Amino acid sequence: MRTSLVKPNRPPFVGLQHLAAMVKPGDIFGVGGHHFARLPIAMLRAIARSGTRDLRYVSWAGGLPLELLLEAEAVAEIDICFSSLDIFGLPPRFRAIAEKNTLPVRDWTALAMIQALRAAQQNLPSMPFQLPVGSDMLARVPGAVGTVDIVDGSAVGVIPALRIDTLVLHAQRADESGNVQIIGPRALDFAMLGAARRVLVTVEEIVPVGALRNDGRQSIVTRNQVTAIAKVPGGAYPASCLPFYTTDYEALTRVFGGGASLDDALAPHGSDIPAFVLSAASIGASDVSALSTPSIQKVPPAASLDEIMAARIAAELDNDSFASAGAVSPLANVAYRLAKATHAPDMIIATLSCGHLDIAPSPMILSLIESLDAETAVAHAGGDDTYSTYYQAGAVTHEIVGAAQVDRRGRVNTIALRKRDGGVIRLPGQGGMADVANMHRDYLLYVPRHSPQSVVDKVEIASSARGLLTPIEREALGYRTGKALVFTDLCIFRLDASTRELVVTEIMPGVTPDKVRDATGFAVTFDPDCHEIRSPDAVTLDILRNRIDPLGLRRLEFINAKERGALIAEILAADRDMVKRCLDARNPSVASSASVARGGV
Repeated sequence: MRTSLVKPNRPPFVGLQHLAAMVKPGDIFGVGGHHFARLPIAMLRAIARSGTRDLRYVSWAGGLPLELLLEAEAVAEIDICFSSLDIFGLPPRFRAIAEKNTLPVRDWTALAMIQALRAAQQNLPSMPFQLPVGSDMLARVPGAVGTVDIVDGSAVGVIPALRIDTLVLHAQRADESGNVQIIGPRALDFAMLGAARRVLVTVEEIVPVGALRNDGRQSIVTRNQVTAIAKVPGGAYPASCLPFYTTDYEALTRVFGGGASLDDALAPHGSDIPAFVLSAASIGASDVSALSTPSIQKVPPAASLDEIMAARIAAELDNDSFASAGAVSPLANVAYRLAKATHAPDMIIATLSCGHLDIAPSPMILSLIESLDAETAVAHAGGDDTYSTYYQAGAVTHEIVGAAQVDRRGRVNTIALRKRDGGVIRLPGQGGMADVANMHRDYLLYVPRHSPQSVVDKVEIASSARGLLTPIEREALGYRTGKALVFTDLCIFRLDASTRELVVTEIMPGVTPDKVRDATGFAVTFDPDCHEIRSPDAVTLDILRNRIDPLGLRRLEFINAKERGALIAEILAADRDMVKRCLDARNPSVASSASVARGGV
């Protein structure tokens, strides 16, 4: 039976505890926001403290929201596409329950989840979607089946409607009649709220009716789609809520540092938000461009391995490229920006999983990445509409992502690895790669640490793959054919269209063929024209170090978990110094004014 999702025209304004009490045990429970942007942290903490149990957590991402609810033992089941703590690594509580199999964890493809939500939103029993050909994901998505399209007989997937009992969101503002304003990328918020029976929203401000028209680029959730609203200034902290405050990475370092519970480690919202993240939110692209941003990294004159890889990946991009930055891919993000800042000024870059469309190649200053991309983007979007507009249409040429494990046929495993003792190492998940691996013109992956464990004969779980490889296969489904490459810190593989196996075409400077053979879990084939990769020239290297990645974020992909803490501390110190220099370069009274930081767009 399909329950009506219609809500009253006047959502009430209530307190935070009242809002949290509207979440019921056993709810199918969705969380809005994305990564460390606009997460409803204050509401999640209130729900965790309320004692609510047996929630079925349903969202594109897990991350910090899921960790909070797992700590409170509020979750009974998990449906996600991906779970990561971004630069801080894998979420420990999620990993523990997934590896011990103490709770059901169901992995979805992003497109299957979007279509399931759209079916509920449109009051349909199911929706079709493109099959993730070459991967094992169809069998893992709950309720998904492969079938034949009744019009042309082609193979498609079908997914039942995914209805949500309660969705929790944090947004910038609501007006006094209950319309809610979202500034910036929308993630899957609109598809989820359309599929939700109850939509509970916290906001930074409540403004008079008509005031929302005064702001710039925004999305409006009309009041008849909202169940109840609470005014909770700082309700997303330590995640961001632009234009009010940026993500507080130093606070997150303490939160994820272990010891205290997540709830105890999270600072109260509201007036206790540090002045640094309030002021950082007021910094614009012109402030950064006026600042000299020399690299803080202690690097030799010669290019390092990570710099060679970034420059070589950038060389694959040109003026006709449309490159989307994935969830946690600093190396790819650097390569995109480097290409646009050098030889490909007309290319389109989309960041925050296609939420920021056509950004300028701003410096990757950790505290400012989101706000600079939001400011310079031509448009803001949601993950649901960018899928249908760009990915499914075959308009995206590249989304270059890191792979934990890749096999001789270019298949990727980012779900789980089997240990020698029979145990499991849980990985973040495939996000949307199972879908878009076939949709992108070019299939490009990178493996930062090439070893027999990361480049294997056959992956245990093919979370994504280039199943449609030849022009005939691709053109039949409306997709362009491009390159299929795997970059590692030792070499570059090409996925051969005839053998459908990896062939080495280039090797890193100083690397021998024997070293590649010894580090690979299958018998390596070398292209007859295999040659050494050139190091970037001095001009490219200067732009990479000083304009694009002055903090050296790309280095995070090349270190192990033990080294990560020290490098993050180094990056955060340099990040704070760079933000302070941006503020000091302006009128101090403007830079320190919280009213400016908390003003309009």
